[in-house]
Amino acid sequence: MAGKWPYKRVEQIALKIAMGPFGSSIKVETFTDSGIPIISGQHLREAQVTDGDFNFITEAHADSLKNANVQRGDVIFTHAGNIGQVAFIPDDSAYQRYVISQRQFYLRCNTDLILPEFITYYFKTPEGQHRLLANANQVGVPSIARPSSYLKTIEVPTPSIEEQQVVVRNIKTLDAKIRLNIGINQTLETMAQAIFKSWFVDFDPVKAKIAAKANGRDPLRAAMTAISGKPDAELDTLPPDQLAPLAATAALFPDEMEDSELGEIPKGWQVKTLMQIARFPSGKIEVSSVDTSTYVSTENMLENRGGICEASALPSVPTVPSFSAGQVLVSNIRPYFKKIWLARFAGGRSNDVLAFQPLDSETSEFLFNLLYQDQFFEFMNRTAKGAKMPRGDKDAIAGWKFVSANSALLQHFSAKVRSSYGFIDSIRQESMLLAAARDALLPKLLSGELQVQTIEPEVAA
Repeated sequence: MAGKWPYKRVEQIALKIAMGPFGSSIKVETFTDSGIPIISGQHLREAQVTDGDFNFITEAHADSLKNANVQRGDVIFTHAGNIGQVAFIPDDSAYQRYVISQRQFYLRCNTDLILPEFITYYFKTPEGQHRLLANANQVGVPSIARPSSYLKTIEVPTPSIEEQQVVVRNIKTLDAKIRLNIGINQTLETMAQAIFKSWFVDFDPVKAKIAAKANGRDPLRAAMTAISGKPDAELDTLPPDQLAPLAATAALFPDEMEDSELGEIPKGWQVKTLMQIARFPSGKIEVSSVDTSTYVSTENMLENRGGICEASALPSVPTVPSFSAGQVLVSNIRPYFKKIWLARFAGGRSNDVLAFQPLDSETSEFLFNLLYQDQFFEFMNRTAKGAKMPRGDKDAIAGWKFVSANSALLQHFSAKVRSSYGFIDSIRQESMLLAAARDALLPKLLSGELQVQTIEPEVAA
């Protein structure tokens, strides 16, 4: 028995353990725009169930799947596919009621004996993962045999509730900082996308110049206002080192529109295909030369966050497609087309992840934001081929058309947002260090290397 804490079988500390519904119980055609959200693997990447994009079913449908209904405080596990996932539904979750998918099962804790947060953190430790996956079959689709029956037999540490509270409080402090960092990164990414949309989709600086000309005002100043968000009077208060670059940016935009096959576009801009500014790279890399932190698959790409997390495993093949820093990676399986990442290092990727190499290396950030637009994801969805798991059609994707400014403006946009992506990287690195500290805490307590009494004042200080 590891550490100084007593262990109990899960069945001794559980109020309920139940499986998700049969696969035929929830189908795509039963999804609705609102109702009861369905938890899937993408919502179990953190210790807490992550609220985000959900599929929904009606309340009546959820009522018919009574055993698959979960609530705040329940601990959710994945038993097939990306096994080893575990997360609890927090008290401040966006919904009071959820339904789990057919690949999941759940534990409802007796909170007089065990806290949902504590048991979740335990099953994320190496010891907890080892015990959880000891009954797993890795052939074909990875799965845990007889998951609910097996879970009941696993022995877990059960310190006093007071000790559990101290442990959870310390780990949650680290988790809170990690979530704060995620929020900062999402804000930075949203700001970059807002600039892209203003310049290259809505053509705000161009329209501002046109309106200014019509009203006898200075077009350049109008564009400067549209770009900076500062009224004309406030522009005069800017120091020269800020005013001059702003004027130079505004000068890059034309002051007229013209017709094109995609409607009215800024004069001098062109309708281009994606392959006129990018290409599909074809390199390969030995699997032995990558690790789980440099391998990208659909499973470990973070939807709507522009990032990745560590892969759960590497494929059992000699080589995989490679990618390089500056390339844009996009999941090529429906319904996961919205998973996209601007590569910051080199590595390997699965065959279900497309890589795009900008022809001009100074425009990686432009290409990333271009492919992050809903119009591109919708195009991939419309042109996807295949019945069971539709894939994006590379020929169709290569011919996707968009409105392109001249290279000087594409480079200028990329340079403008590049520092934000650098900051995003540094915050992501900090979060990885925090996660390592968080993940090491409970194992040290289990081994007796740390005592609960010694960690509380250190974290609180």
